[in-house]
Amino acid sequence: MKELLTLMKSSGAILEGHFQLTSGRHSDVYLEKFRLLENPEIVEKLGVMMADQFDNEAIDVVLGAAIGGILLSYTTAKVIGTKGIFAERMNGKLQLRRGFQINSGDRVLIVEDIITTGGSVVELVEVVKQYGAVPVGIVCLVDRSQTRADFGCPTKTLLKYPAISWEPDECPLCRKGISIESRGRSEKR
Repeated sequence: MKELLTLMKSSGAILEGHFQLTSGRHSDVYLEKFRLLENPEIVEKLGVMMADQFDNEAIDVVLGAAIGGILLSYTTAKVIGTKGIFAERMNGKLQLRRGFQINSGDRVLIVEDIITTGGSVVELVEVVKQYGAVPVGIVCLVDRSQTRADFGCPTKTLLKYPAISWEPDECPLCRKGISIESRGRSEKR
C-alpha cells in the first residue's frame, strides 16, 4: 500500500545498517514500527486499514502480541466494535495474562506488526486454538519475509516489503566486521 510506505519513509521508520532482528536473523534493513506507532493519528489510520481487510467477517476478539500489537489490536478492535487484547511473552512463550480471556468458539482476528519469519504469528494462532476459538484471519502491517508463510487461515498484508536477512553465521555484514545493532523484543524467545 503506497500510503503506508510513504508514512514509513516520512516518519523515519525504515532504517539501514546492520541489525539483529527479533527472529535472531541479521539484516541490512530494520523497520522501526514505533516511528509510526508514536503518532496517534497514524495508529488510528492503521486500525482502519487493518479492520477493512476483514470487514465482511464476524469478529469477537482482536488479538495482538505485546508490545507493538497492543496499539494495533486496540485500534483495530475499536474500528470493528469489539474487544482488543494482547498476548505477552513469559518464559519465552506468548500467552494471555492480565485476566484476558478468549472463549471457546470466539472468532479471533490476529493482528501483527511486522512478519519476518512468522514465528510470533504461529504462536498467536496456537494461543487462539488453545482456548477452543477460531482464528478468522491474520492481518499484518508489514510482511518483510522472502516467502509467504501459510498460517492455516487467510492472511492479509498492508505492505509487502521483502528484505534480505541471514542466519548469523551466514551474515556478510558480520564477515565485514560491521557492528550490529539489536532492536526490538525485550524478552528472548
